Amino acid sequence: MNPPSHITRRDFVAKAALATAFTAVAPRFVRAETATPRFKIIAFSKPFAKLNAEDTADLVADVGWDGIECPVRAVAGQIAPERVEEDLPKMVEALKKRGKEVTIVTTEITKIDPLAEKVLRTTAKLGIKKYRLGFVKYTEDKPVPETVREVGAALKDLAALNHELGLQGGWQNHSGANMVGAPLWDIWTMIKDLDPRDLGVCFDIGHATLEGGLSWPIQARLLEPFYVAVYLKDFRWEKTDKGWEPVWCNFGEGAVHQSFLTKLKASSFTGPLSQHHEYKTLGTGPEMIANMKKDLAKLHEWLA
Repeated sequence: MNPPSHITRRDFVAKAALATAFTAVAPRFVRAETATPRFKIIAFSKPFAKLNAEDTADLVADVGWDGIECPVRAVAGQIAPERVEEDLPKMVEALKKRGKEVTIVTTEITKIDPLAEKVLRTTAKLGIKKYRLGFVKYTEDKPVPETVREVGAALKDLAALNHELGLQGGWQNHSGANMVGAPLWDIWTMIKDLDPRDLGVCFDIGHATLEGGLSWPIQARLLEPFYVAVYLKDFRWEKTDKGWEPVWCNFGEGAVHQSFLTKLKASSFTGPLSQHHEYKTLGTGPEMIANMKKDLAKLHEWLA
């Protein structure tokens, strides 16, 4: 794991216990969780990745998630890939003691290599069934179809390894002018002939709405059979000196529509829902926890 940080449980948890602004929504938590037991609701631990395993588990329990999506990667990671054998078991055990779990491991893996195998075999050994792949960008010096073919071939190889290990990998769709997966149709082209039990998509409705505008229901329906997990975050458009730009915001306060979750409940999907917190006003310490509880409350409200 990364070296211990000066950020402690006192900053993230103990102080947050003093915040009472959201205690009024507690009854709604209970009703919603009873009404929707099929979805595990977890969080991407990137915003609090500096915490050690024990303090991460305390924070997760305090907010009320079922577990985490843990970044095992060199960039913006919580656990260094080289130390996965030593540190991922500690995270699993810390969460388990509080009735929580590592549901998804987020990686930088886009093809098979020795370090990728080490991460995946450790993940499988610990009983974690799902992982997120890394990302690839389109480049000006290579035709788009050639990139799709190359990435697709690598995903086919990864799907075979996943089948051997009993893992399910997922490609996250990002927004951006050069991101493989931003159009969503390119992802479908790459994975349509694969068994979704081996490799599918971590469907990000925030990025899908940003890129799809009014057509996101088509992309969602196209990729639904391949859902490994559903990622939840929100954004709104703001006009700046550079023109209109997307700005991430609290869940339920932007362009993401509640109808997505209504349709999801009517589907056969039973995988995890992972909350992502990318907005600049998230804050730290008790402010961060309050925002996370607010987002979780809104998600329960939309699921109810």
